[in-house]
Amino acid sequence: MSIPSLRHILPLALLALLAGCAGLTSREALEGQGDPDRWRAHKREIGTLDAWQISGKVGIKAPRESASGTLFWLQRQDYYDIRLSGPLGRGATRLTGRPGGIELEVAGQGRYRAESPEALLEQQLGWRLPVSHLLWWVRGLPAPGSRSQLTLDGDSHLARLSQDGWQVEYQRYVEQNGFWLPERLKLYGQDLVVTLVIKDWQPRRLGL
Repeated sequence: MSIPSLRHILPLALLALLAGCAGLTSREALEGQGDPDRWRAHKREIGTLDAWQISGKVGIKAPRESASGTLFWLQRQDYYDIRLSGPLGRGATRLTGRPGGIELEVAGQGRYRAESPEALLEQQLGWRLPVSHLLWWVRGLPAPGSRSQLTLDGDSHLARLSQDGWQVEYQRYVEQNGFWLPERLKLYGQDLVVTLVIKDWQPRRLGL
C-alpha cells in the first residue's frame, strides 16, 4: 500500500455520521472487573454528547510502512470537519460533510465526493471499513446496530472492545467538563494498527 493511500485512510476512518444514545442491549456481551450498572450510567451520559472539538495525534502502521500526523476534529451533531496535517497528510487533508454528502479535499490532488464515508472509501481505495463506528469508539462507546464484546476496567469504562472484526484498546482516559473520555486508544484490524492520542477534548451537548 502506498503513502497516498495512507493519506486517505485516516481522515475517512476518523469521521462519524450519526449521534445519539444507546442503552445496554443483548447485542453487548460484558466482562471484566467493572460494575454493569455504573457502565450503563456512564454510557447514557457519554451518549448525550453530540458535539466536540478534538486535537491530537494519529499514527498508523501497515504491513510495510507507517506514518503519523496531527488531527483536528470538529463535530456539531451531524456535521463534521476533520483535518490532518504533517507527514501523514503531506501538508493538509480535510474531510467535511453531513449524512448524504461527504467531501474529501487532499492538498495538491483535488476533491472527492460521495454520499457516505463507506462509499467514498470504497470508491477511492476499494476497501470496506467500519468508518462510521469511529463516532462511538472515540467516545468510549460501542457502535449500535451490531454485536460487541466489552471488557470493563475498574472504573466501569471500556478497557477493550471487539466489534465487526476490529479490536479497540483503551489505554487512558481523561476527565473533561465532568465527562470521562478516552485520551489514548488503539485500533487493530484489516492489517492496520491505528493509534489516536487526544491532547485536548472539548465535549458539548447541543441537542438538549
